[in-house]
Amino acid sequence: MKIDEGSRGTVTRRDLLVSGGAVLGSIAGGMAVSGQALGQQSAGTQTWTGSAFGSGLLNGKVAVITGAARGIGRAIAVDMAANGADVVGIDICAKILQEQSYPVTTKEDLDETGRLVKEHGRKFMGMVGDVRDLGSLRSTADKVQQQFGHIDIVVANAATQHFKPLVEMEDWQFNGVIENNLIGTANTIRAFAPKMIQQGKGGRIIVLSSMQGKHGSKNMSSYSASKWGIIGLMKSAALELGKYKITVNALIPGLVDTPLTQNEARWSALIGEVNGTENPPKNPTEQQAYETRAPHMPLRVAWLKPEDLAPAAVFLASDQAAMVTGACYDVTGGDDANNLS
Repeated sequence: MKIDEGSRGTVTRRDLLVSGGAVLGSIAGGMAVSGQALGQQSAGTQTWTGSAFGSGLLNGKVAVITGAARGIGRAIAVDMAANGADVVGIDICAKILQEQSYPVTTKEDLDETGRLVKEHGRKFMGMVGDVRDLGSLRSTADKVQQQFGHIDIVVANAATQHFKPLVEMEDWQFNGVIENNLIGTANTIRAFAPKMIQQGKGGRIIVLSSMQGKHGSKNMSSYSASKWGIIGLMKSAALELGKYKITVNALIPGLVDTPLTQNEARWSALIGEVNGTENPPKNPTEQQAYETRAPHMPLRVAWLKPEDLAPAAVFLASDQAAMVTGACYDVTGGDDANNLS
């Protein structure tokens, strides 16, 4: 939800997040007025510049974020910068799978994230890297520690997906998603958590799962399996790293307006899911998809904006979340009301 530029009398979710003690309740309450109507901002023109919560929750922190070139990763990066953190943004800036139904991230995308971070007076280190390459991530961890002196926050966000019935998938189509999403998330923890342990000052690790990590998803078995796995990985890491005062939590997005989801293949699948049809339109418009899904959502918002996720990430990265670990934080526009947990 955008701030009313003409009047500060308009209360937004972010206006509610003004004190550490009220952060969690504010996120819960503020999400009731969140979400944006169709057409206000497309995935291809992401312009969110970040917003401070008013108390510098992350002053002096260094945050490492994978998948930072755009989408949720960029939104989290700029909000963490707005709240005082320096940012290290990692992105592959290339095709992840042999075939992708969405545009490939570029170095220019990552540079734009850096520009937005620097607008808040914070430092930015952009690194082109593949989360499937553990050696590369460990080398990046060394460089970050050398340049910044410490690593306080890690956000494992890099992800991909592929649409195809399970029994028709080739190995690369199934394994590639698992390797990037699940193993890549594990690699990120394995590369950066040792630095936090050595520092002896605790830390925050946030992994990105999905609502599809809490229920199945037709023709997206590899994605759903990877996101289920991330929840188990998070809970296991929380048990292991708690003695070092390192918290590990999962952010659970609903459907979010990013290039990963805003394409004809995903819109078609969405319409098929909602209408229960085997033959949804093959080339639907964004308008068709939005109008099909919105009436079935508690907040009547078909999909969220990336910046709707960022406040929860900032809270989980802050000192106020010191007693939160092993938890899933759902930011879904109400989609999780359909689940048992």
